[in-house]
Amino acid sequence: MSNVGSRSFWKISGGVAGLLLLLAILFAANVILSQVRLRLDLTAERLYTLSPGTRSLLAKLEQPVTLKLFFNSSSPDAPVYLKNYAKQVEDLLREYRQIGGRRVVIETFDPKPDSDAEEWAQRYGLSGQSVNMFGSPIYFGLVAVAGNVEGSIPFLDPRMERLLEYNITRLIYRVAHPEKPVLGVISTLPVLGAAPSPFGPPAQRQEPWLAFKDLREDYTVRDLSTSVEQIPNDVAALLVIHPKDLPEKTLYAIDQFVLRGGRLMVFVDPLSVADLESAPAQQPFMRPESSSNLEKLFAAWGVQYDPAKVVADLRAVTRLRGANNQLEESPVFLSLGPEHVSREDALTAQLETLLLPFAGSFACEGNQDLTVTPLIRSSALAGRVDAMSAQFGAEAVRRGFKPEPLPLTIAMRLTGKFKTAFPDGKPKEEAADKEKDGEPKEAAASAGESLKEGTSAVLLVADTDLLYNRFCVEELNFFGFKAHRPLNDNLNYFANAAEQMAGSSDLIGIRSRGSFARPFTRVDALEEQARQEWQAREQALMDSLQQTRQQLSQLESQKEQNQRFILSAEQKAAITRFKQEELRINRELKEVRKNLRRDMERLGTKIKLINIALMPALVSLAGLGYGLYRKRHG
Repeated sequence: MSNVGSRSFWKISGGVAGLLLLLAILFAANVILSQVRLRLDLTAERLYTLSPGTRSLLAKLEQPVTLKLFFNSSSPDAPVYLKNYAKQVEDLLREYRQIGGRRVVIETFDPKPDSDAEEWAQRYGLSGQSVNMFGSPIYFGLVAVAGNVEGSIPFLDPRMERLLEYNITRLIYRVAHPEKPVLGVISTLPVLGAAPSPFGPPAQRQEPWLAFKDLREDYTVRDLSTSVEQIPNDVAALLVIHPKDLPEKTLYAIDQFVLRGGRLMVFVDPLSVADLESAPAQQPFMRPESSSNLEKLFAAWGVQYDPAKVVADLRAVTRLRGANNQLEESPVFLSLGPEHVSREDALTAQLETLLLPFAGSFACEGNQDLTVTPLIRSSALAGRVDAMSAQFGAEAVRRGFKPEPLPLTIAMRLTGKFKTAFPDGKPKEEAADKEKDGEPKEAAASAGESLKEGTSAVLLVADTDLLYNRFCVEELNFFGFKAHRPLNDNLNYFANAAEQMAGSSDLIGIRSRGSFARPFTRVDALEEQARQEWQAREQALMDSLQQTRQQLSQLESQKEQNQRFILSAEQKAAITRFKQEELRINRELKEVRKNLRRDMERLGTKIKLINIALMPALVSLAGLGYGLYRKRHG
């Protein structure tokens, strides 16, 4: 017995010792591995991997930037989804610190009620959100500090998670570069305002378009002439709006601006409503040419654009008043939604609605030097129609409509190496002017100094009217004060474009991130399939019920006034029959809805069984099989 007890003791002791040894090994491995800076992003959409643009911007920081995250993590009122999102934001900020090194400092604060942290959150302008009537406000914002410059994101909205990296990187760039960028504007439309026309009645000066008026809050906007010969060096981005008949010297100036690295935004239009509406004030007896083009530069970049064709999209129609004051669905006034814009690009990822009247289209296959990124596209049921006939109503458009095989690109971005549209240097007319002034040598020298290629970014949009007040805002009048309410996301698109192009070139390349939420797409599809099957039956029963009630009401109305409370045997039988039918249909509706709930519950039960029972069973069977295999093969 003593030998048996001794063996049992040593077996137990050996087991305990083995367990303690295993725990010691795990502890040691954890300590050692915690010192190893090894990071691996296994998410499907690389959610925790910073874009090359962010990495480049962090590497260029000349002074440290402190990122301060304020969130009420200890508050019982904070929703669970917000706490989860806050952890994801913290994880991403750690990635910024990992890449930025000493140039990025991360601080986290829990702004409890009446605390110093809450006071600082309020000083920084963070907005506390009330979750319930009696609870304390929840703060969830980010502050960036570089030297004496501060900036903030007042509230980190989970609905904006696709733009999380872009917004954080933009915040860092703003505090690191607080100076206002300069935007140059070349336009044949009065986008910056204009003096009254001498041809029309006395009037006040035209106000700037709201899109450009708003730009002055964040940028220094400089009006450049349509005959400008050189773009100033301090211009960060150039806006060319509706370029009609620009002289060669101006085209050359734009060309050289792009080649020296300046970013360019071009808005052309095959039929500009703003241009047409300004005609009476300019030349009452002449209808102006309302199309614009940048043909010479487009050709050098490999861009095809037809100024005589507008896009007609039968899946993006807008309801308008026609010639006879009747409502019609116009396929050339494009009402575009999320499905028409790139959800992968930070510029367009959050846009919901756009209105583009008489827009054109681009085609550009790109090459090894240029990358083409489509930003706004038509649906698959779109084609190009003559701009002149498009003015005569929806019926005229539909008569000449032929769908294109592929969606049409209305806005796109070109990035990479651009080639000059002036391989022979300055235009000859420029050289001739110089010779007349007795300066032929200087002209020749300037031609020799012309750039032949350069790296930049160009944004092309085949519409100008999306910026026109009439199509993007509604003017309101409150007791004599004018205000404007956005009708769509046209102004947001323009503001995003200006911010990207006038800011760091690194901001342009930052992608729209995927969603942290990982829905069960297969489960959702099965649920939707079951719902559709039963809803079709439910709708049929509802239609039958409505018809029965109409027949019952019709039978009641057929009685004469003096016979209102007297029913014939035939009427009594019909009413009884209809009421029985109504009762039967209501019972069937209840049964249909019960079946839908039952199918949804069965699906949920099945999924739970698969995850809770089937998968562990498969793992256990695999383990048993492996054990039997080893036993049989010694």
